[in-house]
Amino acid sequence: MKKQFFLKLYSALFIGICAVPLVCMPFVKADSSAEKKTPVEFPSVMTEDKKINFDYFSQLDNWFSENFAFRQQFVNADSRIRTSLTKTSPNYDVIQGSDGWLYYGETTDDYLNINTLSQREINNIAHNLRMIDEYCKENGAEFVFFSAPDKNSVYPENMPFNYVPSDNKNNYALLSEELADDSFFLDMKTALLETDSSIPLYHKTDTHWNNLGAYAGHVAIMNRLGLTSCSITGWYTKNNHLGDLAEMIYPTEKPKDTQVYSDYEFSYTYQGLFRGLMDVTINTTNENAEGNLLMFRDSFGSAILQYMAESFNSAEFSRVVPYRINNIENRTVVLEIVERNLGNLQKYAPIMPAPVEDISGLSPEIYSGGDEIIEIEESGLFMHIYGLLPEKYFSGDKHTIYIEADGIIYKAFNCFEDELLKREGEHNGNGFSLYVPTNTNTENIKVTVVNSDGKTVASH
Repeated sequence: MKKQFFLKLYSALFIGICAVPLVCMPFVKADSSAEKKTPVEFPSVMTEDKKINFDYFSQLDNWFSENFAFRQQFVNADSRIRTSLTKTSPNYDVIQGSDGWLYYGETTDDYLNINTLSQREINNIAHNLRMIDEYCKENGAEFVFFSAPDKNSVYPENMPFNYVPSDNKNNYALLSEELADDSFFLDMKTALLETDSSIPLYHKTDTHWNNLGAYAGHVAIMNRLGLTSCSITGWYTKNNHLGDLAEMIYPTEKPKDTQVYSDYEFSYTYQGLFRGLMDVTINTTNENAEGNLLMFRDSFGSAILQYMAESFNSAEFSRVVPYRINNIENRTVVLEIVERNLGNLQKYAPIMPAPVEDISGLSPEIYSGGDEIIEIEESGLFMHIYGLLPEKYFSGDKHTIYIEADGIIYKAFNCFEDELLKREGEHNGNGFSLYVPTNTNTENIKVTVVNSDGKTVASH
């Protein structure tokens, strides 16, 4: 009897413990935001077109797995056990390194030098950046482009031993080689590696550089521009930064990381509505400085913003994509993008007037296949023309695409607009995209591709 009693008690306790997350769901809400996950919506028995949802139970299972009570506490406990005993991360997006360093999982390909862009795609990105540079010069603006390096590009020594890079070159290296002779290109990785600092330039448990790393980046930009950077000395540290990677695997602890500070007194002020450093657009002014800055940036631009804002009389910091390159007369234009997202420079054409070209001296081959994809849509003050060309137009890894519309020939960006073409996530080096005046007659579009080996192909 005693044995049966204990067996029943054990079973009851086991079932009771398992039922706690379900029973407590109405009272304890799970919050997956710290884990950078998109919330899973409760499924419906019927689909949008009023049919039975045969995936209801699998969707319900997914919803429950993301919303049961005390989920974050269980995730936190599981993370602590795994990182302590096996030195691995339970979250695919976080890599557990040595000495407490965490790395972002999406940087793995860049670190291992695998799944790189094709040489044609690298050349396309260089082509697009050169078009921006040319447009800036024509409008009296100076252009600087740099890529903020992934953390494991600057601090690879703490990556797990089983992550062994291949002998190939990654996207950053390939693009750096292609842009080596372009005056607008700033090799930020080299600039950071050459920075003499006993304090790390990146957070140990965050994706991004710290204030000191951002300052080193600021100095490199200002040196490239031939301007004076903020003069800051006397750095000190505080253990008060919540690392985004640590928050993803330890959601209930909110462990703190080191941030670097100085006693420098900034004099710039924010203009208009300012809610936080991740605002889509931020405007600043500093009456003690000169010049006008337009900086396109991502999350790496948050820490560097304070130094750049301090150095210009007026500054605009934009996270809008596609980049809106307008009103740039006599401005300094800086484009920053993190290393892992370099491929996006071949996805979205900047919104700016397409340059008009004269290619009347060419004698192209006529391609009459008729399988070109050409799309046209209104986009504010412009008509947006974009599409995809068959491989028969191309020869080699470098080319320029011209679009003739309403009797005028325009040079296009070499961009594959994957989302607009309903092919999101794909890569293709044969795309084009450009913006022409809104009153352009686009009924008869002609395409001409000039390849670097001299081969020229045009549509019929």
